[in-house]
Parts: sequence; C-alpha cells; structure tokens
Amino acid sequence: MSRRLGALLLALVLAGCATPRPAASPTELTLAAPPETALEAAAEALMAGGYVVRHADASLGRLEAVFSRWPGYRVLVEVEGEGERSRLGLAATRGGRALPPRTLEALAAEIAARLATAD
Repeated sequence: MSRRLGALLLALVLAGCATPRPAASPTELTLAAPPETALEAAAEALMAGGYVVRHADASLGRLEAVFSRWPGYRVLVEVEGEGERSRLGLAATRGGRALPPRTLEALAAEIAARLATAD
C-alpha cells in the first residue's frame, strides 16, 4: 500500500514539472497607419534585419518570419485596425518556447521609425 502511495506521489510531482510555461504577452504598438501599411512596414523591417518572411496574408493581418542566422527563432506579427489606425502585435519563439517581449523592442522601434519616415 505504501509503495503505491509513494508511486502516486512521485507521479504527481513529476507531472507538475511537465506543465508548459505560460505564453509571454506580445509586444504591442498602436500606430497611426492603416493595417496594410503597418504590415508592410513590419515585413520591410524584418527583411532588413535578416529575417525570411515565410508567410504573409494582408487580409488576415498576419505575417510569420524566421531569422536566417538563428535556427528555430520565429516572429509572428498580427495587425488589427480600421481606417488610419492599427494595433500591431509581435511575438517571438525559439524552439517552440515563447521569448520575453523585450526581445522585440528593437524591432518594434524599427517598425515605428519606418512608419514615421513614410509620412
């Protein structure tokens, strides 16, 4: 009986170790630009930084890119909005694990700068 109880407790402890980390919240920008323009600026900034755009769909407001020099590093861009305003969300993963939002601060600044100079 005590062996079964010990095995059950061990299984519960080990199962707790297997729970995934909660996903990091995306880095978000509110932009004074239409969603299509914001998505285009994000694609240009990513390509200039050495990323390869694997998938982009303006009608869905989504873009996925991978870093050519860092295997397993992926960036997902999502844009929502109407008219002349949009909200852009950036999330990064490496090997399927979410990276902290600070990883994308330079990219977010580059996208904002590209949109500011486009005016």
